Amino acid sequence: MIRISDIIDKVTENNPDADVDIIDRAYIYSARVHDGQVRLSGEPYLSHPLEVAGILADMNLDMVSVAAALLHDVLEDTKATPSEIKEMFGEDVMNIVSGVTKLGKLSFRNSQERYAESIRKMLLAMADDIRVILIKLADRLHNMRTLKFHTDQKRIEIAQETLDIYAPISARLGIYWMKNEFEDTSFMYLQPEEYLKIKALVNKDKDEREKYIETVKNYIKNKMDEYHLNCEVLGRYKYFYSIYQKMAKQNLTFDDIYDVIAFRIILDTIPQCYEALGLIHALWKPISKKFKDYIGIPKPNMYRSLHTSVIGPFGERMEIQIRTKEMDRVAKSGIAAHWSYKEGKRIDENISKKFSWIQNLVENQKEFKHPDEFLENVRIDLFADEVYVFTPRGDIRSLPSGATPVDFAYSIHSEVGNQCTGAKVNGSMVHLNYRLKTGDTIEIITSKNHHPSKDWLKFVKTVKARSRIRQWIKTQEKDRSLTLGREMCEKTFRKNNLNFNTLLKAGQTEKVAEHFGFKTVDDLLASVGYGKITPLQIVGRIIPKPKVEVEEETLLNKILGRVRKKRPGSGVVVKGVDDILIKFGKCCQPVPGDSITGYITQGFGVTVHRTRCVNALRMNPERQIEVEWNKDIAETYSVKIQVTSFDRVGLLADITSVISRNEANIVGVNTKTLDNKTVDGCFTISVKDTAQLRKIMSDLKKIKLVHHVRRLDG
Repeated sequence: MIRISDIIDKVTENNPDADVDIIDRAYIYSARVHDGQVRLSGEPYLSHPLEVAGILADMNLDMVSVAAALLHDVLEDTKATPSEIKEMFGEDVMNIVSGVTKLGKLSFRNSQERYAESIRKMLLAMADDIRVILIKLADRLHNMRTLKFHTDQKRIEIAQETLDIYAPISARLGIYWMKNEFEDTSFMYLQPEEYLKIKALVNKDKDEREKYIETVKNYIKNKMDEYHLNCEVLGRYKYFYSIYQKMAKQNLTFDDIYDVIAFRIILDTIPQCYEALGLIHALWKPISKKFKDYIGIPKPNMYRSLHTSVIGPFGERMEIQIRTKEMDRVAKSGIAAHWSYKEGKRIDENISKKFSWIQNLVENQKEFKHPDEFLENVRIDLFADEVYVFTPRGDIRSLPSGATPVDFAYSIHSEVGNQCTGAKVNGSMVHLNYRLKTGDTIEIITSKNHHPSKDWLKFVKTVKARSRIRQWIKTQEKDRSLTLGREMCEKTFRKNNLNFNTLLKAGQTEKVAEHFGFKTVDDLLASVGYGKITPLQIVGRIIPKPKVEVEEETLLNKILGRVRKKRPGSGVVVKGVDDILIKFGKCCQPVPGDSITGYITQGFGVTVHRTRCVNALRMNPERQIEVEWNKDIAETYSVKIQVTSFDRVGLLADITSVISRNEANIVGVNTKTLDNKTVDGCFTISVKDTAQLRKIMSDLKKIKLVHHVRRLDG
């Protein structure tokens, strides 16, 4: 366990004039309030805040950050109060600790909602003070390092959260060493067989690779010395998860990946970087379209470097990165490298502007209330690879890869997006679904009478564009549903000898709206128009025992086309509604164990999707309805899996044997042999639940020469 003296030594080594009194006091306070608490490992709980503070001291952060790290769990796990923290350590420390604290003391309907709101709070605090996320990342890093002490299920949950949220945040902040450790550790717990397989492949012939690294380094060093360029040359192995991703995405074997080893040249000045690039291209033939100039156009997280791929000394392809010492420091620590201010000073304003994407991310997520939708859009925002485009004035804007002129229009202003009718790219008219490329200059053509199209949702890539389009569509649909809901209520109330407008004026419908969880009567009526509430349910609240019982044909039934009885023993239950036709989305093929949601679909009853299904997230949330798996019914459900393997005799027999042995039925098979002697097999199988599916996929990965198994969306 790291000691407080070790942390203070690190702090004073980085900043000899540092006043470490606040760190001493934070340590003493944390030790007192955490006294008697232990971690799952059996260690005193104090070991955790000490390790987190040690990570921040290594990152050369200020005294306030290190002190807040020592206190980051006291509000959640002890009787400490915000006022006490503020009084003893100041407002800055109190704000940071509050921002890091999860929402442990509030009640939510489910763990997904709790997690979503915790992430939302963290993002808001992060936009106010970036130190919140730096402490949160260090906290998660130490938790990942001690993940082995959790149960199997908890390990998988934490590892998936880390891969989904914390790894991309650290990448967007430019802290790549942390991002790589997050990914590799998560990979180890989520896909242990794949992890061990790649680890073995990397370690195989390691001595030979070490000799290769030294040989290439000497070639580069001698060339630089010849032209009097003082430099440091490094060779490094690619991280395991990065290798796995490349193999999976590009359908490559391990031997096909040319940049398992990459080289880095570190120099003093920017002109030297470009001179070194010319020397490398003179020494070895560059590969077309494999050069990236992140010095001329830095990444949004301030990463700067030259990247080139060449044909090396032995005919192999290899990647070389060229940068200055300062660029290397930023590449290792990201925004933390710029946290060089002394006590009482704020971070450089220019640096804050570089990270304006954080504020944009917070702004984009305000629209999304549903936890699944919120988390999905956070992932989209965080994972986006950028393209860099120009406005007609020459200003640079970064957009996610695959972005279109519509995304660009919304990035300028919501009204520009709403009124977008066309676009010119590099002076020529293009379709609105044109995929922008780095270097494009874009001009948007607008019309005051134009409105967004629902079809735009099929191709826009940014969360801002999607949210603004859906907001406009939702407003239009709500107006129509409000009118329809009012007409339906008036008709049903007349059938029950009631005057709807009189009751509306008397205020009786307000109590009904409150009963169903709506803020206003208009929201209640719109819900009737959407088909989520029936007029008869409203009548039932006003007259508990209606004098006239009417066989009601609800809008929901009208939407279905006609009343259809669900099959006896349906595997899914629609909460609060009976006798509805259920069908499953072919786009995501949900099975028991998946988190699911339902959408009212005209003419087809309720369609069930996985909550993270892209198509479901595009639908109007007003048509969403709660569904759950019927645990009393045992059915089988079709799901597609892809198996990628090297071709060999008996491969198909082994795969079908594993599926049969796990008591699953094979519904369909489609295989294709590729030029690189690998086989892509798509199998449609019937399973009872996700547990059975996971077991089948795990067993398939153990088959000889199989290197990738994944579930397909549809």
